[in-house]
Amino acid sequence: MLFRSLADAAREMAPGLAVTVAPMPVDASHGDVRDVAHGPDVLFVGRLNAQKGIADLLHAMRGLAAAGAGLDVVGDGVERAAMEALSASLGLGARVRWHGHLPHERLPAMYARAGVVVLPSREEGLGLVAIEAMLAGTPVVGYRSGGLPDVLGGGAGILVEPGDVAGLSLAIDRVLSDRPFAAAVAEAGTRRASARFTSAAVAATYAGVYAEAVQ
Repeated sequence: MLFRSLADAAREMAPGLAVTVAPMPVDASHGDVRDVAHGPDVLFVGRLNAQKGIADLLHAMRGLAAAGAGLDVVGDGVERAAMEALSASLGLGARVRWHGHLPHERLPAMYARAGVVVLPSREEGLGLVAIEAMLAGTPVVGYRSGGLPDVLGGGAGILVEPGDVAGLSLAIDRVLSDRPFAAAVAEAGTRRASARFTSAAVAATYAGVYAEAVQ
């Protein structure tokens, strides 16, 4: 887990030093969209490259029991043509909608309309997309890799082992088919993101660090 590994590395460099992990703040100023009705579809936001895992998500979409669920892909990158070809070869057809890069101000409403946001990336850093989705009140499924376990821990999201495409399908299916479960995950995610990653929360953490440093 990225945040904990960074803290451990700092302790190794300075044994006995108290370490506080203070994440970057996430902009939550685009309005409250948590009352927007969630749809039945999956949302992916990110660069289209191997690290972000879009190929795994396309394979997972093919294995969904919720056969009518669509996938909105927001982002662009070196693998877009290859991923569009993979989508076609998997028979996903019109179920996948390729939006390309979109202005950031359009994302909150897309998060809120989605049934689930999926991050099948390996060695993700902070997981900004996950936090933005959580603040929009949308459940998140991600790989247990990089910083995502710290972001989605404590029931704030659903974690799947990296590369477990079948597990990814099962997690997506559960969120889309079990709305009370999805609502509970989304509520836990919103609480966690609000408490740890908003500008006010991060500022309070920084203020505490500075106050301790000058004592």
